[in-house]
Amino acid sequence: MTLAKADIEKLAEHLEKAELEAYEVTKITDDYPDMTMSEATDIQWEIRRRKEERGHKIVGMKMGLTSWAKMKQMGVEKPCYGFLADYFSLADGAEVPIDELIHPKVEAEVAFVTNRDLSGPKVTVDEVLSATELVVPAIEIIDSRYKDFKFDLVSVQADNSSSTRYVVGSRAAKPEDFDWSTIGVVMQKNGKVVELGAGASVLDHPAASVAMLASMLHERNEIIPAGTFVMTGGITAAVLVERGDSIIVRYQDLGAVSLRFV
Repeated sequence: MTLAKADIEKLAEHLEKAELEAYEVTKITDDYPDMTMSEATDIQWEIRRRKEERGHKIVGMKMGLTSWAKMKQMGVEKPCYGFLADYFSLADGAEVPIDELIHPKVEAEVAFVTNRDLSGPKVTVDEVLSATELVVPAIEIIDSRYKDFKFDLVSVQADNSSSTRYVVGSRAAKPEDFDWSTIGVVMQKNGKVVELGAGASVLDHPAASVAMLASMLHERNEIIPAGTFVMTGGITAAVLVERGDSIIVRYQDLGAVSLRFV
C-alpha cells in the first residue's frame, strides 16, 4: 500500500485532534488494513510537524511496548517509538486533570539523557551507556486514542505510541552507578502495591531500548542527537487510573516519583 501525501496529512490531523480534544477513534488500520509501518511513521512525523508549526518544542523521544509484560498485555510482537512535546512534561507530584485524557494508564520507566550523538543500525548497550550523561526515574502516562485501548503495532506507531504526559523524578544517577538491568521498582496506587519490576524487563536492559531507537531512526536517516532525553519504555505492565487515584513509584536508590489524577 502507498498512502498519498493527502492521506498522511488527513490521518495525522484525525489522530492529533483526538489527542487534543480527548476522544476515542477506531484504529486507523480498520480503514487502511494494508498500511505499512513506514506509512504509520510518516503519519507520526506529520503530527510532530504540526505541533512544531504551532510553536511547540520537541523535548525528547520515547520507546513503547519495550517490556515483555507490555508486549503481552497489548498483543504486539515488537516495540514502537514516539516523540515527546513540551506540554507533555509535568512536575513531580503533579495533579493531572483527568478531563484532558481519554483512558490513561501509568507505567514506571527510566529515562536516559545522552551526551553524544547515537546513530546507525548496530548501536550496542555499551555504546549507549558510554554516550549517557544521566539516568533518571520517571512515570509515563500513556493514553491511546483508540477505542478501548486496542490497537495493532502499525496503528499505535501512527498514534505517536500513545504518548501524552510524563513526570521525571528529582534524583539522577550516572550510567556507571547501577546495573540498570537489575534496578528494582515498586508502583503503588492509592497506597497499595500494584506492580513490581526490574530494569531487565525492558529488552533485558533499558539501554538496549535506546540502541533500538537509534536503529529505528536510522531507517529514516535520523539520529539520536547529543542532549536527547529518551524514555525507555515501561518496566511493568501499564496500570489504568481514574480521577482521584494517586500513584507513587519507588526506585531502588533513586527515590520516588508521584502524581495524582484530579
